[in-house]
Amino acid sequence: MQTFSQRVLAWFEKYGRKHLPWQQQATLYKTWVSEVMLQQTQVKTVIPYFNRFMRRFPDILTLANASQDDVLAHWAGLGYYSRARNLHKSAQIIRDQYHGLFPNNIEDVTALPGIGRSTAAAILALTLNQRHAILDGNVKRVLSRHQLIDGRPNRSATLKKQWAVAEKLTPQRACGQYTQAMMDLGSLICTRSKPKCRECPVYVDCGAYQSNCIDDYPNKQPKKTLPEKNTTMLIITDDQRIYLEKRPSKGIWGGLWSLPEVSGTTIACFLKRLGLSEDDRQPLDTYTHTFTHYKLHIQPLIIRVNHLNTGFRQTEVKQLGLPKPVQHLISNLHY
Repeated sequence: MQTFSQRVLAWFEKYGRKHLPWQQQATLYKTWVSEVMLQQTQVKTVIPYFNRFMRRFPDILTLANASQDDVLAHWAGLGYYSRARNLHKSAQIIRDQYHGLFPNNIEDVTALPGIGRSTAAAILALTLNQRHAILDGNVKRVLSRHQLIDGRPNRSATLKKQWAVAEKLTPQRACGQYTQAMMDLGSLICTRSKPKCRECPVYVDCGAYQSNCIDDYPNKQPKKTLPEKNTTMLIITDDQRIYLEKRPSKGIWGGLWSLPEVSGTTIACFLKRLGLSEDDRQPLDTYTHTFTHYKLHIQPLIIRVNHLNTGFRQTEVKQLGLPKPVQHLISNLHY
């Protein structure tokens, strides 16, 4: 029987993805941006964002010299906005410390903000064919099922076992193809639910398949009920402009522009602080947004005022980085 990597590479040659936009005339910069975008996000979602991002920031220096607002505006809708802030910060470090050239050794890449061991390994393997094992979510699933790796997800003991297997199975040659192949295998074949086991190149010696316990691997996290929070968002407008506030750089939606949040008893005080008087109030349907760790129930209130000195016109809003719920809430507003 061929080795694990030989079978994976043979499968990739026939079925692997080779026409993704960041694979065309690949550079360290393109691969880096794509790998960061692909953290917690599916390929089909990333593609249009990647293309738009590359049109605006075609190289590291353009990204480094851009404003954070501009970067976040081109990230808006992808979520996990710390990724965009770290990408921008890393570009500035590369500009200042590496003469604008993306580093090509694993230690320097891993030291950049927002780049962990697996992402650094993927960037260098995919672009330079360097031999580094990766361990993203797809690879964890493939290896855990094939090797029957027990343990709670993301626990240090579990990760140690997964990394050991990943290092052992990574071939000495064709590392770039193998890295892409493993990600494709997890994404296309060894999926979370309803995996296509008989189409998998390594099913004949897959521990989970042979033991008929595929659904048990990777071991599941105990399900938790998400806590729920409530907030009121004010859509303050004079029908020409809308009032937005920039959120603190840390925390949820850090650095993005958003609608002000208040409790019901402080709306009048908030408007007074802005020097505004309320002409009309219109509540909208409650909107629920689910984060990784909690659900946020938003009560939107349209507050119409006579004249708004500080605000953004509709054409200006389109240039800002806005959280997805805020985009949704103001999308049908005419101003």
